[in-house]
Amino acid sequence: MSKEDNIDNMLDPLFIQESGEVYRNPTQVQMSQIVLPCHANHCGELSVGQLLKWMDSTACLSAERHSGVSCVTASVDDINFEHTIDSMCRHVVPSVDSKKTVALRVGKVVNITAKVNRAFTSSMEVGILVMCEDLYTSHQWKVCRAFATFVARRTEAGKVQLKQVIPHTQMEQMEYSLAAERRRMRLIHAEIITDLLSCSTAQLGECQTQEYKDAVPAERTRVESVELVLPPHANHQVSTFGGQIMAWMENVATIAASRLCNAHPTLRTIDMFHFRGPSHIGDRLVLKAIVNNSFKHSMEVGVCAEAYKGGEPLRHINSAFMTFEVLDGERKACTLPRIRPEPIDGKRRYKEAIARKKIRLDRKYIVSCKHTEVPVSVPWDPSNQMYLSYNNVSALKLMDTRNNWVLTSEKNKVRLYTLEENHMLFFKVVMCVSVPAEQTFHLLSDLRRRKEWDRHYEECEVINQADEDDTLYRITAPSVRKGGKGQDFILLASRRKPCGPRDPYLIALRSVTLPTHPPTEECTRGEVLCAGFTIWEESPSDTKITYYNQATPGVIPYISTDIAGLSSSFYSSFAACSQFLEANKDNVVTLPKSSL
Repeated sequence: MSKEDNIDNMLDPLFIQESGEVYRNPTQVQMSQIVLPCHANHCGELSVGQLLKWMDSTACLSAERHSGVSCVTASVDDINFEHTIDSMCRHVVPSVDSKKTVALRVGKVVNITAKVNRAFTSSMEVGILVMCEDLYTSHQWKVCRAFATFVARRTEAGKVQLKQVIPHTQMEQMEYSLAAERRRMRLIHAEIITDLLSCSTAQLGECQTQEYKDAVPAERTRVESVELVLPPHANHQVSTFGGQIMAWMENVATIAASRLCNAHPTLRTIDMFHFRGPSHIGDRLVLKAIVNNSFKHSMEVGVCAEAYKGGEPLRHINSAFMTFEVLDGERKACTLPRIRPEPIDGKRRYKEAIARKKIRLDRKYIVSCKHTEVPVSVPWDPSNQMYLSYNNVSALKLMDTRNNWVLTSEKNKVRLYTLEENHMLFFKVVMCVSVPAEQTFHLLSDLRRRKEWDRHYEECEVINQADEDDTLYRITAPSVRKGGKGQDFILLASRRKPCGPRDPYLIALRSVTLPTHPPTEECTRGEVLCAGFTIWEESPSDTKITYYNQATPGVIPYISTDIAGLSSSFYSSFAACSQFLEANKDNVVTLPKSSL
């Protein structure tokens, strides 16, 4: 079992309060369910639809525990099923006949933990962790992690104003901070996906869908089913459970996938569910699914849910895209038949599926990996901009939540801290200035001006102003050795204003690669894994600035003498930074413009 699968690494360590009692998050709800035959598919694995219902119920109870009123599911972020309940972590125990073993299938326990990470005005993010437990061995492993958004329903008094979540532990602080960035992604999700698809389909526009021998007509995979919403399908608010709708959608999607491969498929990922409207007891829910495209080892199924009652027109409830695989007896992915799309809409869905696959790969490559496993420099292009920006800001927020820093040196209230963890070195510099936080943020955001106070910035040019929050720069730095080559960096700078009073201003930096700016012979290409500033408003005129850097080999020569205590050049740089901010605290700051 890897560390990632160990339950001790998934949950907060025990937090002892001053009273001596063990702290428990007041919004935390736990559900444990034993997998019975009625919950399993014909392979003996827990139905994903059933799991989605349990997850939705647990998360809803957590949201209602925090809000004190009824809540409804607004959306569920992308879900990546790391393991099925039975297949990927199959365990065996000796049978009565010692020469044989039997697989533990039905009988495993699913443990679901949900808690509110952060509350906004009337919505809140609920984090959901799903673990599987083998009762015979006490072994536990992670199945998936998800984030759902719930909205508090109006009461007779009007719209609900949710109370704020107060994080107590390091893990809670981390999730609280990251929730704001995930919310930002949700709010622009549809717009970004539309832009990415239009960009990708433009590139695919001239490509004709290939004709494969023995390709399966997409029409053969089409599924349409209708469900009558009955009282057992409704929640305590007499609306259809979000989890029930997701379960029905997963059912028809699985049938569509099965028709392509003539086998039982395994669901691997679900793109974000976004509920566009409610359905109620008495509604007829029409569920439609079709295979949009198939690749070598996976297929994408598009599925939608629409509702009507009597002679009313159909109401769009939900849409999703699900990715399936087919596994052989050794749990390896099988090669799948190709699909022949229908004319017009079928070809559009076929091409869009290719674009979405690229987006999913970018997301998995950049966001889903542990931060230490992500390569330092990732190729930047418009299709992965959203995920690179998210990873960039999240990495800085994760560093900001660490609490085991060691003070290395201090001079005139400029403090240098270090942290060694997992064979990696982190450092931070902390200082205060008498400049408003917002002005400090604007001045430090424009890296072109950093050379005015930082001697390590020799030149800085804007390569591309991707959007209001993300800018690509090329920075050159002098050599630390006499006669040596200088260094250059291609950096993505992601800036964020506070989402709430408990958030700082952020300027996150990381290296990316661009085909238009390859390494040159004149400079050694340096890399920044994670760096940046957090800017906290202490008062209307006073600001606390913290600079972070996850030191890479290219950065170490610039800071090692300071960390060793042989010099205090960090103090000189940040004293100069303070003077720069003071001198420009009344200047109007403009955003950089693209040089392209």
